Amino acid sequence: MSSIEKKAQRQTLLHFWNDGAKSAKELHILTKIPLSTIYYNIEKLKKTGDVSHRRGNGRPKKITCGAARAIGQYIRRDTSLPLRTLATRLAANGVKVSPMTIQRYLKDHGYNKSIPRATPMLTAKHKEKRVEWATNHLNRDWSKTLFSDETAFQLFRNTVSRWHRGEKPVRCIPKDRTKIMAWGGFCTKGKTSLFCFSEIMDARLYVDIVRRHIPEISQMLGDDWQFQQDNDPKHTSRIAKSFLSDNVPKLMDWPSNSPDLNPIENLWNIVKTNVEKRLPKNRGDLGQFMKEEWERIPDTVDTVLINLINSMQTRCELVIERNGERIPY
Repeated sequence: MSSIEKKAQRQTLLHFWNDGAKSAKELHILTKIPLSTIYYNIEKLKKTGDVSHRRGNGRPKKITCGAARAIGQYIRRDTSLPLRTLATRLAANGVKVSPMTIQRYLKDHGYNKSIPRATPMLTAKHKEKRVEWATNHLNRDWSKTLFSDETAFQLFRNTVSRWHRGEKPVRCIPKDRTKIMAWGGFCTKGKTSLFCFSEIMDARLYVDIVRRHIPEISQMLGDDWQFQQDNDPKHTSRIAKSFLSDNVPKLMDWPSNSPDLNPIENLWNIVKTNVEKRLPKNRGDLGQFMKEEWERIPDTVDTVLINLINSMQTRCELVIERNGERIPY
């Protein structure tokens, strides 16, 4: 039972006690509080006239207020400090506690230790352009937008947590891990087919990939749609610009360094995780699972595709609210 619930029980008993209910059985009938708790509080009422919690009943805390301040200072100065180093520094100041005790203290006070998530650096100009873009697109209708991107699927990816008993399992990972590249796009009406390739993408290959998929896109969205792509040099090359100008109804402007604004990044993460869970053993498995998991993402209404596209207004609002800084997507 939490301390808040215990405090509420004590106040309830005090109320009925002051109202004339003096016997444990009567209080139990009125409050449904366990008799053992009632007897304990009646004893306190008879001795002190109060049911407040008596301080100092438990074992004294090993991490005193002074030690807590010291831990906070150490962590602020160096956020990578190991638990053993913290314990050693406290011991040098006369506070002997184990690393596990420090870990429990930090966890109880909201501290977590993790590797920072890497993200492209944003300049002041990037942030300004992101806010400008988000403001201009805040109330846009995204139902006719085809979001696109390419990504790499890696064999022996190791990011999925798995249950185990005893020691932490070990997974052997080769030094040189195979990668298969993929291009895809999606909209409110569904997904394009997934295009897999191994060669280095240049502007000509990119144009060829988009050319292959334009009939699919037009079948989903008709003749009036806009194409989203990031500002990769291959996408903005002279060849690509010329092709897109002649073959795409409308090319959407896009702020630089903004993968967090593109909902297909979230879709890639879902597919990659699903592929990894199947533990592909070779290049053939990887390519097959990529296409299968891409196809398994449903195209029907009220699915992940619709939810991702519906998130665009929130993404724009967050970019504006954060003055162009990264958003948690």
